[in-house]
Amino acid sequence: MLWVKAFHIIFMVTWFSGLFYLPRLFVYHSMATDSISIERFKIMERKLYFGITTPGAVFTILFGLWLISYNPQAYMQNIWLHIKLGLVFLLVIYHLYLGKLFFAFKVDRNRHGHVFYRIVNEIPVLFLAAIVILVVVKPFGIIGH
Repeated sequence: MLWVKAFHIIFMVTWFSGLFYLPRLFVYHSMATDSISIERFKIMERKLYFGITTPGAVFTILFGLWLISYNPQAYMQNIWLHIKLGLVFLLVIYHLYLGKLFFAFKVDRNRHGHVFYRIVNEIPVLFLAAIVILVVVKPFGIIGH
């Protein structure tokens, strides 16, 4: 179980690294004016989204489900886990939204300025803080352990 937990954390860090960096690339991409820079950002965004962020998300979720499978009845009695899973669901929606923004840039149809992306860049911090607090502090207690 500890190996599964370790890989869950490793891939969570990988996922979040992409969620932190992709909107930052969007900030710079939205400010770029020359074709060489624009094409470079498209390559960087594609590699980050499909090579790091998305695999990180998939493996985070798979290892998380594997952890729950060790004792699903006990884990699913805990309110903190339900809230965490809800936040992970919202994080997946955020991830997919970044994908939508990525595809808009890919086809040169970005409709937002750099300030918008600077705000979007702060969203994963809120998710990370809430999820870590839920997992470490377990503010609603532990049932069945």
